[in-house]
Amino acid sequence: MSFIKKLKEKFTQTDQQEEVSDKYTKGMKKTRQSFTGRINDLIARYRKVDEDFFDDLEEILITADVGVMTVMDLIDELKMEVKRQNIKDTKEMQEVISEKLVEIYQGETEEDTGLNIQTDELTVMLVVGVNGVGKTTSIGKLANQLKEEGKNVMLAAGDTFRAGAIEQLDVWGERAGVDVIKHQEGSDPAAVIFDALKAARSRKADVLICDTAGRLQNKVNLMNELEKIKRVIAREVPNAPHEVLLVLDATTGQNALSQAKIFSEATDVSGIVLTKLDGTAKGGIVLAIRNELNIPVKYVGLGEQVEDLQKFDPHAFVYGLFADILEEDTEG
Repeated sequence: MSFIKKLKEKFTQTDQQEEVSDKYTKGMKKTRQSFTGRINDLIARYRKVDEDFFDDLEEILITADVGVMTVMDLIDELKMEVKRQNIKDTKEMQEVISEKLVEIYQGETEEDTGLNIQTDELTVMLVVGVNGVGKTTSIGKLANQLKEEGKNVMLAAGDTFRAGAIEQLDVWGERAGVDVIKHQEGSDPAAVIFDALKAARSRKADVLICDTAGRLQNKVNLMNELEKIKRVIAREVPNAPHEVLLVLDATTGQNALSQAKIFSEATDVSGIVLTKLDGTAKGGIVLAIRNELNIPVKYVGLGEQVEDLQKFDPHAFVYGLFADILEEDTEG
């Protein structure tokens, strides 16, 4: 059975799988129209797979923000696969491209992109990212989802520098029905986190999600601040934080990759929350982050609603990229 047919079968077996594929299909419309549309045009324009075909494919992938290093790797692997399978007809390339995209994301083995939730102690999550990427909104949506899963969740308003950040987190706390531990604007973020840890322990919380400041003007200050917060957390809860989630805005493309590199230097990022994937035609940034930084994308934003913050699934991502081809295949 072909890879595309397997993909289609995987996401039509249960109502839950269909719901996931539907969210990715709708949320990735802009990327799909740009990316898959251009690949279809490329395949229609070329009769045979040759160097010119690969040159044009390379350009499409780079403009989709897949990332230069990742594109080079992908093109090399595609050329090897073409030789191995003795592919002559460009129509066969849709299949090979879709399969290689999944492989590039998850590597040899399927990776668990779930959160590192502790079963016997408080789970502490640190959420980092620059201002304007949707950090506070992502925290609110995540808190809401974890609460719906039966977890006792609390929030720590550690972004004490951005005007309105504490109030914004407060609003999300009210919406999700979870407690928010906060100090005055301008307070020491580490002191807020310390109080939140004490409160979370006394109220027997399962998960504490800590917001942090997103200032990048001075990288040394950022590193020092995050280090101080991590020391406070580790002193109170051994082996914590259990997750350091970096929130990136997919619409900023390669700039998001630069931010990821800076934050990776400042702290041990364990996963990415990629917001506004529905608002960009350059969804290839997902692959660039994974391949060039070796950090898994754990959540993606596919819309404005609470439920539109989705756990990342590389198969569903590729399904969303090639949904139009899958639909044509079904109709055929």
